[in-house]
Amino acid sequence: MKEILIADTTLRDGEQTPGVNFNTREKVRIALQLAKWGVDSIEAGFPIASEGDAEAVKAIAETVKGPVITALCRARKNDIDRAYEALKGAKKRAVHIFLATSPIHMQYKLKKNEAEILEQISEHIAYAAKYFDEVEFSPEDASRSNVEFLQQSVQAAVDAGAKIINITDTVGYSNPFEFRNLMKTLVKGTKHTENVIFSTHCHNDLGMAVANSLSAISAGATRIEGTINGIGERAGNASLEEVATALEIRKEFFDVKTNINLVETKATSDLVALYTGIPIPKNKAVVGGNAYSHESGIHQDGVLKNPETYEIINPNLVGVTTNSLPLGKLSGKHAFSEKLIELGYSLTNEEIDVAFKKFKALADKKKEVADSDIRAIVEGQMAADKYEYELKELQLTYNSLGHQQAEIVVIKNDADKITRKGDGAGSVQAIYNAIDDIFNQQTELLDYSIESVTTGIDSQAEVRVLVRNNQTNNQFDGIGIDFDVLQASAFAYLEAKIKVERDNKLGGAHKRSYQDYND
Repeated sequence: MKEILIADTTLRDGEQTPGVNFNTREKVRIALQLAKWGVDSIEAGFPIASEGDAEAVKAIAETVKGPVITALCRARKNDIDRAYEALKGAKKRAVHIFLATSPIHMQYKLKKNEAEILEQISEHIAYAAKYFDEVEFSPEDASRSNVEFLQQSVQAAVDAGAKIINITDTVGYSNPFEFRNLMKTLVKGTKHTENVIFSTHCHNDLGMAVANSLSAISAGATRIEGTINGIGERAGNASLEEVATALEIRKEFFDVKTNINLVETKATSDLVALYTGIPIPKNKAVVGGNAYSHESGIHQDGVLKNPETYEIINPNLVGVTTNSLPLGKLSGKHAFSEKLIELGYSLTNEEIDVAFKKFKALADKKKEVADSDIRAIVEGQMAADKYEYELKELQLTYNSLGHQQAEIVVIKNDADKITRKGDGAGSVQAIYNAIDDIFNQQTELLDYSIESVTTGIDSQAEVRVLVRNNQTNNQFDGIGIDFDVLQASAFAYLEAKIKVERDNKLGGAHKRSYQDYND
Protein backbone atom coordinates (compact mmCIF):
# COMPACT_ATOMS: atom_id res chain seq x y z
CA MET A 1 0.00 0.00 0.00
CA LYS A 2 1.21 3.50 -0.77
CA GLU A 3 1.09 6.06 2.01
CA ILE A 4 -1.21 9.09 1.88
CA LEU A 5 0.03 12.05 3.90
CA ILE A 6 -2.55 14.07 5.83
CA ALA A 7 -1.83 17.81 6.02
CA ASP A 8 -3.96 19.90 8.36
CA THR A 9 -4.71 23.60 7.86
CA THR A 10 -7.31 24.04 10.60
CA LEU A 11 -5.16 26.65 12.32
CA ARG A 12 -4.65 28.69 9.14
CA ASP A 13 -7.40 28.24 6.56
CA GLY A 14 -9.80 27.04 9.26
CA GLU A 15 -9.31 30.26 11.19
CA GLN A 16 -10.60 32.18 8.17
CA THR A 17 -14.09 30.98 9.11
CA PRO A 18 -16.18 34.04 10.08
CA GLY A 19 -16.24 34.40 13.86
CA VAL A 20 -13.33 32.01 14.47
CA ASN A 21 -10.37 33.58 16.26
CA PHE A 22 -7.90 31.24 17.93
CA ASN A 23 -5.48 32.66 20.46
CA THR A 24 -1.99 31.20 20.86
CA ARG A 25 -2.95 28.87 23.72
CA GLU A 26 -5.86 27.46 21.74
CA LYS A 27 -3.71 26.98 18.65
CA VAL A 28 -1.06 25.09 20.61
CA ARG A 29 -3.74 22.95 22.29
CA ILE A 30 -5.28 22.05 18.93
CA ALA A 31 -1.86 21.42 17.37
CA LEU A 32 -0.95 19.00 20.16
CA GLN A 33 -4.19 17.11 19.57
CA LEU A 34 -3.57 17.05 15.82
CA ALA A 35 -0.16 15.52 16.50
CA LYS A 36 -1.84 12.93 18.72
CA TRP A 37 -4.33 12.21 15.94
CA GLY A 38 -1.36 11.54 13.67
CA VAL A 39 -1.31 14.24 10.98
CA ASP A 40 1.88 14.48 8.97
CA SER A 41 1.87 18.27 8.63
CA ILE A 42 0.33 21.20 10.50
CA GLU A 43 -0.03 24.55 8.78
CA ALA A 44 0.30 26.69 11.89
CA GLY A 45 -0.46 30.12 10.44
CA PHE A 46 0.53 33.01 8.22
CA PRO A 47 3.34 34.79 10.13
CA ILE A 48 3.48 37.96 8.06
CA ALA A 49 -0.25 38.64 8.62
CA SER A 50 0.13 39.79 12.22
CA GLU A 51 2.30 39.59 15.31
CA GLY A 52 -0.30 37.26 16.84
CA ASP A 53 0.01 34.81 13.97
CA ALA A 54 3.81 34.91 14.11
CA GLU A 55 3.70 34.31 17.87
CA ALA A 56 1.38 31.33 17.47
CA VAL A 57 3.50 29.74 14.74
CA LYS A 58 6.60 30.18 16.91
CA ALA A 59 4.85 28.63 19.94
CA ILE A 60 3.66 25.63 17.93
CA ALA A 61 7.09 25.17 16.36
CA GLU A 62 8.71 25.06 19.80
CA THR A 63 6.06 22.87 21.46
CA VAL A 64 4.66 20.33 19.02
CA LYS A 65 6.77 17.33 18.06
CA GLY A 66 6.14 14.84 15.28
CA PRO A 67 4.41 16.60 12.38
CA VAL A 68 6.12 18.99 10.00
CA ILE A 69 5.23 22.54 11.06
CA THR A 70 4.40 24.72 8.07
CA ALA A 71 3.91 28.47 7.62
CA LEU A 72 2.04 30.12 4.76
CA CYS A 73 3.64 32.84 2.62
CA ARG A 74 2.98 34.94 -0.42
CA ALA A 75 5.64 34.83 -3.15
CA ARG A 76 7.58 37.54 -1.34
CA LYS A 77 10.97 37.44 0.31
CA ASN A 78 9.91 39.28 3.46
CA ASP A 79 7.09 36.73 3.94
CA ILE A 80 9.59 33.89 3.63
CA ASP A 81 12.01 35.59 6.03
CA ARG A 82 9.25 36.04 8.61
CA ALA A 83 8.26 32.37 8.23
CA TYR A 84 11.86 31.27 8.75
CA GLU A 85 12.12 33.29 11.96
CA ALA A 86 8.83 31.92 13.30
CA LEU A 87 9.76 28.30 12.52
CA LYS A 88 13.31 28.26 13.90
CA GLY A 89 12.25 26.18 16.90
CA ALA A 90 10.68 23.37 14.84
CA LYS A 91 12.49 20.07 14.39
CA LYS A 92 10.74 19.62 11.03
CA ARG A 93 9.63 22.76 9.23
CA ALA A 94 8.32 23.77 5.83
CA VAL A 95 7.20 26.86 3.98
CA HIS A 96 4.03 27.01 1.86
CA ILE A 97 4.10 29.61 -0.94
CA PHE A 98 0.97 30.44 -2.90
CA LEU A 99 0.44 32.49 -6.05
CA ALA A 100 -2.68 32.65 -8.21
CA THR A 101 -2.56 31.21 -11.74
CA SER A 102 -6.14 31.62 -13.02
CA PRO A 103 -6.92 34.33 -15.61
CA ILE A 104 -9.45 36.07 -13.37
CA HIS A 105 -7.03 36.27 -10.43
CA MET A 106 -4.08 37.36 -12.54
CA GLN A 107 -6.05 40.07 -14.34
CA TYR A 108 -8.12 41.56 -11.54
CA LYS A 109 -6.29 40.74 -8.32
CA LEU A 110 -2.60 40.50 -9.15
CA LYS A 111 -2.61 42.59 -12.33
CA LYS A 112 0.25 40.47 -13.73
CA ASN A 113 0.73 38.54 -16.95
CA GLU A 114 1.81 34.91 -17.32
CA ALA A 115 5.49 35.72 -17.79
CA GLU A 116 5.55 37.79 -14.60
CA ILE A 117 3.84 35.01 -12.65
CA LEU A 118 6.34 32.39 -13.84
CA GLU A 119 9.24 34.67 -12.94
CA GLN A 120 7.79 35.30 -9.48
CA ILE A 121 7.34 31.56 -8.88
CA SER A 122 10.88 30.68 -9.91
CA GLU A 123 12.50 33.49 -7.94
CA HIS A 124 10.72 32.91 -4.65
CA ILE A 125 10.66 29.11 -4.64
CA ALA A 126 14.43 29.18 -5.23
CA TYR A 127 14.86 31.75 -2.45
CA ALA A 128 12.82 29.66 0.01
CA ALA A 129 14.73 26.48 -0.91
CA LYS A 130 17.88 28.07 0.53
CA TYR A 131 16.32 28.07 4.00
CA PHE A 132 13.85 25.17 3.98
CA ASP A 133 14.32 21.52 3.10
CA GLU A 134 10.61 21.28 2.29
CA VAL A 135 9.05 23.96 0.09
CA GLU A 136 5.39 23.65 -0.89
CA PHE A 137 3.88 25.57 -3.81
CA SER A 138 0.17 26.15 -4.37
CA PRO A 139 -1.07 27.57 -7.68
CA GLU A 140 -4.08 29.36 -6.24
CA ASP A 141 -7.37 28.81 -8.12
CA ALA A 142 -5.76 25.95 -10.04
CA SER A 143 -9.10 24.40 -11.02
CA ARG A 144 -10.02 27.54 -13.00
CA SER A 145 -6.56 28.03 -14.51
CA ASN A 146 -5.56 27.43 -18.11
CA VAL A 147 -4.17 23.88 -17.98
CA GLU A 148 -1.21 24.63 -20.23
CA PHE A 149 -0.16 27.63 -18.13
CA LEU A 150 -0.85 25.72 -14.91
CA GLN A 151 1.52 23.02 -16.14
CA GLN A 152 4.19 25.66 -16.82
CA SER A 153 3.70 27.10 -13.33
CA VAL A 154 4.04 23.69 -11.67
CA GLN A 155 7.15 22.92 -13.72
CA ALA A 156 8.69 26.28 -12.78
CA ALA A 157 8.11 25.54 -9.08
CA VAL A 158 9.61 22.03 -9.34
CA ASP A 159 12.63 23.29 -11.27
CA ALA A 160 13.20 25.95 -8.60
CA GLY A 161 13.17 23.42 -5.77
CA ALA A 162 9.56 22.83 -4.66
CA LYS A 163 9.09 19.41 -3.02
CA ILE A 164 5.29 19.58 -2.69
CA ILE A 165 2.91 20.71 -5.42
CA ASN A 166 -0.47 21.46 -3.86
CA ILE A 167 -3.22 21.61 -6.49
CA THR A 168 -6.00 23.85 -5.24
CA ASP A 169 -9.70 23.97 -5.92
CA THR A 170 -9.78 27.34 -4.20
CA VAL A 171 -13.43 28.19 -4.86
CA GLY A 172 -14.82 24.64 -4.87
CA TYR A 173 -15.55 24.81 -8.61
CA SER A 174 -14.33 21.37 -9.70
CA ASN A 175 -15.88 17.90 -9.56
CA PRO A 176 -14.33 14.46 -8.93
CA PHE A 177 -14.03 13.51 -12.62
CA GLU A 178 -12.59 16.85 -13.69
CA PHE A 179 -10.25 17.14 -10.70
CA ARG A 180 -8.89 13.62 -11.20
CA ASN A 181 -8.14 14.39 -14.86
CA LEU A 182 -6.45 17.66 -13.91
CA MET A 183 -4.24 15.93 -11.35
CA LYS A 184 -3.42 13.14 -13.79
CA THR A 185 -2.41 15.65 -16.46
CA LEU A 186 -0.14 17.56 -14.09
CA VAL A 187 1.50 14.49 -12.56
CA LYS A 188 2.26 12.97 -15.97
CA GLY A 189 3.24 16.24 -17.60
CA THR A 190 5.69 17.49 -14.97
CA LYS A 191 9.35 16.54 -15.38
CA HIS A 192 11.86 15.70 -12.61
CA THR A 193 9.23 14.69 -10.04
CA GLU A 194 11.03 11.70 -8.51
CA ASN A 195 11.09 13.37 -5.08
CA VAL A 196 8.04 15.58 -5.52
CA ILE A 197 4.73 15.04 -3.71
CA PHE A 198 1.46 16.01 -5.40
CA SER A 199 -1.14 17.26 -2.94
CA THR A 200 -4.74 18.49 -2.93
CA HIS A 201 -6.43 21.46 -1.28
CA CYS A 202 -10.16 21.43 -2.04
CA HIS A 203 -12.94 23.74 -0.90
CA ASN A 204 -16.53 22.68 -0.38
CA ASP A 205 -18.63 25.31 -2.16
CA LEU A 206 -20.46 22.65 -4.18
CA GLY A 207 -20.22 19.99 -1.47
CA MET A 208 -17.53 17.95 -3.25
CA ALA A 209 -14.31 18.78 -1.35
CA VAL A 210 -13.85 15.30 0.14
CA ALA A 211 -14.85 13.54 -3.11
CA ASN A 212 -12.50 15.72 -5.15
CA SER A 213 -9.63 15.06 -2.75
CA LEU A 214 -10.15 11.29 -2.80
CA SER A 215 -10.53 11.21 -6.58
CA ALA A 216 -7.04 12.67 -6.98
CA ILE A 217 -5.41 9.66 -5.30
CA SER A 218 -5.95 7.44 -8.33
CA ALA A 219 -4.29 10.15 -10.43
CA GLY A 220 -1.09 10.19 -8.38
CA ALA A 221 -1.78 12.47 -5.42
CA THR A 222 -0.21 11.20 -2.20
CA ARG A 223 -1.12 14.05 0.13
CA ILE A 224 -4.48 15.56 1.12
CA GLU A 225 -4.79 18.94 2.78
CA GLY A 226 -7.92 19.97 4.69
CA THR A 227 -9.34 20.88 8.07
CA ILE A 228 -11.04 19.26 11.02
CA ASN A 229 -14.83 19.44 10.71
CA GLY A 230 -14.32 20.99 7.27
CA ILE A 231 -14.11 24.54 8.62
CA GLY A 232 -12.68 27.35 6.52
CA GLU A 233 -13.47 30.12 4.06
CA ARG A 234 -17.09 30.24 2.87
CA ALA A 235 -18.40 26.62 2.84
CA GLY A 236 -15.11 25.33 4.19
CA ASN A 237 -12.50 22.74 3.22
CA ALA A 238 -12.31 19.00 2.82
CA SER A 239 -13.12 17.40 6.20
CA LEU A 240 -10.02 15.48 7.21
CA GLU A 241 -11.90 13.21 9.62
CA GLU A 242 -14.06 12.09 6.68
CA VAL A 243 -11.04 11.66 4.41
CA ALA A 244 -9.10 9.57 6.94
CA THR A 245 -12.07 7.39 7.84
CA ALA A 246 -12.99 6.82 4.19
CA LEU A 247 -9.43 5.74 3.41
CA GLU A 248 -9.59 3.24 6.29
CA ILE A 249 -13.05 1.84 5.62
CA ARG A 250 -12.37 1.55 1.85
CA LYS A 251 -8.67 0.73 2.09
CA GLU A 252 -9.05 -2.27 -0.20
CA PHE A 253 -10.48 0.02 -2.88
CA PHE A 254 -7.94 2.85 -2.50
CA ASP A 255 -5.05 0.51 -1.63
CA VAL A 256 -3.47 3.14 0.61
CA LYS A 257 -2.66 3.73 4.26
CA THR A 258 -2.26 6.79 6.51
CA ASN A 259 -0.59 7.56 9.83
CA ILE A 260 -3.86 8.68 11.43
CA ASN A 261 -4.77 7.26 14.84
CA LEU A 262 -8.51 7.06 14.17
CA VAL A 263 -9.51 6.46 17.79
CA GLU A 264 -8.58 10.12 18.45
CA THR A 265 -10.94 11.37 15.73
CA LYS A 266 -13.94 12.28 17.89
CA ALA A 267 -11.81 13.98 20.55
CA THR A 268 -10.05 16.04 17.85
CA SER A 269 -13.36 17.03 16.26
CA ASP A 270 -14.91 17.98 19.61
CA LEU A 271 -11.93 20.13 20.59
CA VAL A 272 -12.05 22.09 17.35
CA ALA A 273 -15.82 22.51 17.66
CA LEU A 274 -15.39 23.89 21.17
CA TYR A 275 -12.69 26.41 20.27
CA THR A 276 -14.33 27.55 17.04
CA GLY A 277 -17.77 27.93 18.58
CA ILE A 278 -19.19 25.98 15.63
CA PRO A 279 -21.30 23.00 16.73
CA ILE A 280 -21.01 19.71 14.85
CA PRO A 281 -24.20 19.11 12.84
CA LYS A 282 -26.15 16.08 14.05
CA ASN A 283 -26.05 14.55 10.57
CA LYS A 284 -22.31 15.18 10.06
CA ALA A 285 -20.52 12.14 8.65
CA VAL A 286 -18.24 10.19 11.03
CA VAL A 287 -18.55 12.49 14.08
CA GLY A 288 -22.15 13.77 14.07
CA GLY A 289 -24.54 12.92 16.89
CA ASN A 290 -26.78 10.89 14.58
CA ALA A 291 -23.98 9.10 12.72
CA TYR A 292 -24.61 5.89 14.67
CA SER A 293 -28.28 6.31 15.53
CA HIS A 294 -31.09 4.34 13.92
CA GLU A 295 -34.71 5.50 13.86
CA SER A 296 -36.26 3.08 11.38
CA GLY A 297 -37.66 -0.08 12.94
CA ILE A 298 -36.22 -2.16 10.11
CA HIS A 299 -32.79 -0.61 10.66
CA GLN A 300 -33.00 -1.11 14.43
CA ASP A 301 -33.89 -4.76 13.98
CA GLY A 302 -31.01 -5.28 11.60
CA VAL A 303 -28.47 -3.55 13.84
CA LEU A 304 -29.58 -5.59 16.85
CA LYS A 305 -29.00 -8.79 14.87
CA ASN A 306 -25.72 -7.61 13.32
CA PRO A 307 -24.45 -3.98 13.48
CA GLU A 308 -22.82 -4.36 10.06
CA THR A 309 -26.24 -4.50 8.40
CA TYR A 310 -26.53 -0.72 8.66
CA GLU A 311 -23.26 0.47 10.22
CA ILE A 312 -20.19 0.51 8.00
CA ILE A 313 -18.15 2.29 10.71
CA ASN A 314 -17.68 0.81 14.15
CA PRO A 315 -18.19 3.84 16.46
CA ASN A 316 -15.23 2.76 18.60
CA LEU A 317 -12.96 3.00 15.55
CA VAL A 318 -13.23 6.81 15.56
CA GLY A 319 -13.40 7.23 19.35
CA VAL A 320 -17.18 7.39 19.73
CA THR A 321 -17.70 5.46 22.95
CA THR A 322 -21.12 4.23 24.00
CA ASN A 323 -20.15 2.30 27.14
CA SER A 324 -17.91 4.73 29.04
CA LEU A 325 -18.61 4.66 32.75
CA PRO A 326 -19.74 8.09 33.99
CA LEU A 327 -18.63 9.53 37.31
CA GLY A 328 -20.99 10.68 40.07
CA LYS A 329 -21.05 12.70 43.27
CA LEU A 330 -19.48 9.82 45.23
CA SER A 331 -16.50 9.58 42.88
CA GLY A 332 -13.22 10.57 44.45
CA LYS A 333 -10.32 12.67 43.23
CA HIS A 334 -8.31 9.61 42.19
CA ALA A 335 -11.07 8.36 39.88
CA PHE A 336 -11.47 11.86 38.52
CA SER A 337 -7.72 12.16 37.85
CA GLU A 338 -7.70 8.81 36.06
CA LYS A 339 -10.62 9.94 33.93
CA LEU A 340 -8.68 13.08 32.94
CA ILE A 341 -5.76 10.91 31.79
CA GLU A 342 -8.17 8.66 29.86
CA LEU A 343 -9.56 11.74 28.10
CA GLY A 344 -6.06 12.85 27.11
CA TYR A 345 -5.47 15.69 29.59
CA SER A 346 -2.19 16.30 31.39
CA LEU A 347 -2.91 18.82 34.15
CA THR A 348 -0.89 20.08 37.08
CA ASN A 349 -1.99 19.18 40.60
CA GLU A 350 -3.28 22.71 41.06
CA GLU A 351 -5.30 22.53 37.82
CA ILE A 352 -6.72 19.15 38.85
CA ASP A 353 -7.80 20.61 42.21
CA VAL A 354 -9.70 23.44 40.50
CA ALA A 355 -11.31 21.09 37.98
CA PHE A 356 -12.26 18.60 40.71
CA LYS A 357 -14.09 21.29 42.68
CA LYS A 358 -16.09 22.20 39.58
CA PHE A 359 -16.78 18.52 38.94
CA LYS A 360 -18.11 18.02 42.49
CA ALA A 361 -20.30 21.11 42.17
CA LEU A 362 -21.76 19.73 38.96
CA ALA A 363 -22.14 16.23 40.41
CA ASP A 364 -24.32 17.68 43.17
CA LYS A 365 -26.72 18.92 40.49
CA LYS A 366 -26.88 15.91 38.19
CA LYS A 367 -26.82 12.17 38.84
CA GLU A 368 -24.10 11.21 36.39
CA VAL A 369 -21.27 13.32 34.95
CA ALA A 370 -20.40 12.12 31.45
CA ASP A 371 -17.08 12.40 29.61
CA SER A 372 -18.44 15.33 27.60
CA ASP A 373 -19.28 17.12 30.87
CA ILE A 374 -15.71 16.68 32.11
CA ARG A 375 -14.26 17.91 28.81
CA ALA A 376 -16.49 20.97 29.10
CA ILE A 377 -15.26 21.61 32.65
CA VAL A 378 -11.58 21.35 31.73
CA GLU A 379 -11.76 23.28 28.47
CA GLY A 380 -13.89 25.96 30.11
CA GLN A 381 -11.36 26.23 32.93
CA MET A 382 -8.49 26.59 30.47
CA ALA A 383 -10.37 29.26 28.55
CA ALA A 384 -11.23 31.23 31.69
CA ASP A 385 -7.56 31.58 32.59
CA LYS A 386 -6.91 33.88 29.66
CA TYR A 387 -9.50 36.57 30.38
CA GLU A 388 -9.19 39.62 32.59
CA TYR A 389 -12.93 39.73 33.32
CA GLU A 390 -14.64 37.15 35.53
CA LEU A 391 -18.38 36.81 36.06
CA LYS A 392 -18.88 36.47 39.82
CA GLU A 393 -22.61 36.88 40.34
CA LEU A 394 -25.83 36.97 38.34
CA GLN A 395 -29.25 37.89 39.76
CA LEU A 396 -32.51 37.98 37.84
CA THR A 397 -35.96 39.37 38.57
CA TYR A 398 -38.61 37.70 36.44
CA ASN A 399 -42.04 39.08 35.68
CA SER A 400 -44.24 37.17 33.23
CA LEU A 401 -46.27 40.33 32.54
CA GLY A 402 -43.47 42.79 31.90
CA HIS A 403 -39.78 43.46 31.34
CA GLN A 404 -37.15 41.31 33.03
CA GLN A 405 -34.30 42.71 35.09
CA ALA A 406 -30.75 41.44 35.55
CA GLU A 407 -27.89 42.47 37.79
CA ILE A 408 -24.37 41.20 37.20
CA VAL A 409 -21.15 41.48 39.15
CA VAL A 410 -17.88 41.21 37.25
CA ILE A 411 -14.34 41.26 38.63
CA LYS A 412 -11.73 42.88 36.38
CA ASN A 413 -8.05 41.89 36.71
CA ASP A 414 -8.81 40.05 39.97
CA ALA A 415 -9.33 43.40 41.70
CA ASP A 416 -11.95 45.83 40.40
CA LYS A 417 -15.57 44.98 41.13
CA ILE A 418 -18.05 46.14 38.49
CA THR A 419 -21.81 45.96 39.05
CA ARG A 420 -24.31 46.67 36.29
CA LYS A 421 -28.07 46.35 35.81
CA GLY A 422 -30.06 45.83 32.65
CA ASP A 423 -33.61 45.13 31.60
CA GLY A 424 -35.18 43.60 28.52
CA ALA A 425 -38.18 41.83 27.06
CA GLY A 426 -36.57 38.53 28.08
CA SER A 427 -34.06 37.33 30.65
CA VAL A 428 -31.20 36.87 28.17
CA GLN A 429 -31.76 40.32 26.70
CA ALA A 430 -31.66 41.83 30.19
CA ILE A 431 -28.38 40.04 30.95
CA TYR A 432 -26.83 41.15 27.68
CA ASN A 433 -27.91 44.74 28.17
CA ALA A 434 -26.21 44.71 31.57
CA ILE A 435 -23.00 43.33 30.04
CA ASP A 436 -23.16 45.90 27.23
CA ASP A 437 -23.11 48.60 29.87
CA ILE A 438 -19.65 47.46 31.03
CA PHE A 439 -18.03 47.94 27.62
CA ASN A 440 -17.84 51.03 25.45
CA GLN A 441 -18.37 49.13 22.20
CA GLN A 442 -20.44 49.13 19.04
CA THR A 443 -21.38 45.51 18.50
CA GLU A 444 -24.16 43.51 16.91
CA LEU A 445 -25.32 40.09 18.10
CA LEU A 446 -25.43 37.93 14.96
CA ASP A 447 -26.27 34.54 16.41
CA TYR A 448 -27.32 32.91 19.66
CA SER A 449 -27.75 29.15 20.05
CA ILE A 450 -28.14 26.60 22.83
CA GLU A 451 -27.23 22.93 22.83
CA SER A 452 -27.13 20.35 25.58
CA VAL A 453 -23.73 18.89 26.44
CA THR A 454 -25.34 15.51 27.19
CA THR A 455 -28.90 14.23 27.07
CA GLY A 456 -31.62 14.54 29.69
CA ILE A 457 -33.14 17.28 31.80
CA ASP A 458 -30.01 17.57 33.94
CA SER A 459 -27.67 18.23 31.02
CA GLN A 460 -25.34 21.20 31.05
CA ALA A 461 -26.23 23.94 28.60
CA GLU A 462 -23.71 25.03 25.98
CA VAL A 463 -24.49 28.51 24.69
CA ARG A 464 -22.72 29.94 21.64
CA VAL A 465 -22.94 33.53 20.46
CA LEU A 466 -21.49 35.36 17.48
CA VAL A 467 -21.03 39.13 17.57
CA ARG A 468 -19.74 41.64 15.06
CA ASN A 469 -17.41 44.44 16.08
CA ASN A 470 -18.85 47.29 14.02
CA GLN A 471 -15.64 49.27 14.51
CA THR A 472 -13.43 46.75 12.69
CA ASN A 473 -16.11 44.55 11.06
CA ASN A 474 -14.47 41.47 12.60
CA GLN A 475 -16.66 38.73 14.06
CA PHE A 476 -16.08 36.95 17.37
CA ASP A 477 -17.62 33.93 19.03
CA GLY A 478 -18.24 33.28 22.69
CA ILE A 479 -18.99 29.97 24.40
CA GLY A 480 -20.53 29.45 27.81
CA ILE A 481 -21.14 26.11 29.52
CA ASP A 482 -23.08 25.79 32.75
CA PHE A 483 -25.81 23.76 34.40
CA ASP A 484 -27.96 26.89 34.27
CA VAL A 485 -28.76 28.14 30.77
CA LEU A 486 -28.88 31.82 31.81
CA GLN A 487 -25.48 31.60 33.51
CA ALA A 488 -24.12 29.90 30.38
CA SER A 489 -25.63 32.70 28.28
CA ALA A 490 -23.84 35.30 30.39
CA PHE A 491 -20.50 33.47 30.14
CA ALA A 492 -20.77 33.25 26.34
CA TYR A 493 -21.63 36.90 25.77
CA LEU A 494 -18.99 38.16 28.21
CA GLU A 495 -16.31 36.13 26.41
CA ALA A 496 -17.33 37.56 23.03
CA LYS A 497 -17.30 41.14 24.39
CA ILE A 498 -13.82 40.61 25.84
CA LYS A 499 -12.58 39.51 22.42
CA VAL A 500 -14.10 42.64 20.88
CA GLU A 501 -12.29 44.80 23.45
CA ARG A 502 -8.99 43.20 22.52
CA ASP A 503 -9.78 43.62 18.83
CA ASN A 504 -10.33 47.36 19.36
CA LYS A 505 -7.01 47.68 21.17
CA LEU A 506 -5.25 46.00 18.23
CA GLY A 507 -7.17 47.99 15.65
CA GLY A 508 -8.45 44.78 14.08
CA ALA A 509 -4.93 43.90 12.89
CA HIS A 510 -4.83 40.40 14.36
CA LYS A 511 -7.68 39.05 12.23
CA ARG A 512 -6.63 39.30 8.60
CA SER A 513 -7.26 36.95 5.71
CA TYR A 514 -4.37 35.96 3.47
CA GLN A 515 -6.56 37.40 0.72
CA ASP A 516 -5.82 40.84 2.19
CA TYR A 517 -2.17 40.35 1.17
CA ASN A 518 -2.41 39.51 -2.50
CA ASP A 519 -1.09 42.84 -3.76
